[in-house]
Amino acid sequence: MKLTGLADAEGWETLSREKHFANSHVDLVTEEVRTPARAQPRKWTIAHRKAAVVIAPMTGGGELILIQQERIPIRQKIWELPAGQIDDDAEPTTAEIEAVALREMREETGYELRGDGELISLGHYFSSPGFTDECGHLFLARFVQKSASGSAHDESESILDCRSFSPQELARMIAENEIRDANTLSICARLVARGFLSLKLH
Repeated sequence: MKLTGLADAEGWETLSREKHFANSHVDLVTEEVRTPARAQPRKWTIAHRKAAVVIAPMTGGGELILIQQERIPIRQKIWELPAGQIDDDAEPTTAEIEAVALREMREETGYELRGDGELISLGHYFSSPGFTDECGHLFLARFVQKSASGSAHDESESILDCRSFSPQELARMIAENEIRDANTLSICARLVARGFLSLKLH
C-alpha cells in the first residue's frame, strides 16, 4: 500500500510510503522523503518502532542494578539495564511514560523505588537512527530497594540473572567490552555527564 503527499514538520515531506511488514512491535516501510537540505527526494527503508524506556536503578550505595538477558538477534547473553516498549500507540503523557519505567524496572529486576526515592528524567535518545525511529526515554531511579513481590518477567523475555554493580565494576566492564548494549552505554554516558555517576577504573 502506498500513501502519498504526507506533510511533515520543519521542511520534511513524505512523498510516498510502502509498507512491507507489520506486527505489534515493528512496521517495516520504504518511504520516499524530501528533506530540508536536499530538494531531490530519497527512498529509505525504515523500521518504525514504539517508543521505549530505559531505567538505571541505583541503590543507596551507588550501585546500578543490571540484568543478564539472552538476545536472539545476536545469539548472545549480555548485561544490560532494564528497558521496555511503551505499548500505548498514542502520544503518552509524562506520567504514563514514568509509570512504564517503574513497571519495567519492577518486573525485570524485582526492585522498586524506596519511600524516599525519586525517578529522574535524563532526556531521550535514538537507538539507531540510520534505520529506525525508535526513541528511548532515559530514567534514573534513585534510590531503589527489593520489592516484596519480586520480579515478574514477561514470558517473551529470557532474563538469566540480576545483580548490582559498583561504578568501578561498570567502568571495567565497559572498558573491556563486556557491556555492549546501546541502551546501557547511552544511559551511562548521560549519568556521567549529569554528575550522577563516576566511571573510573581506579
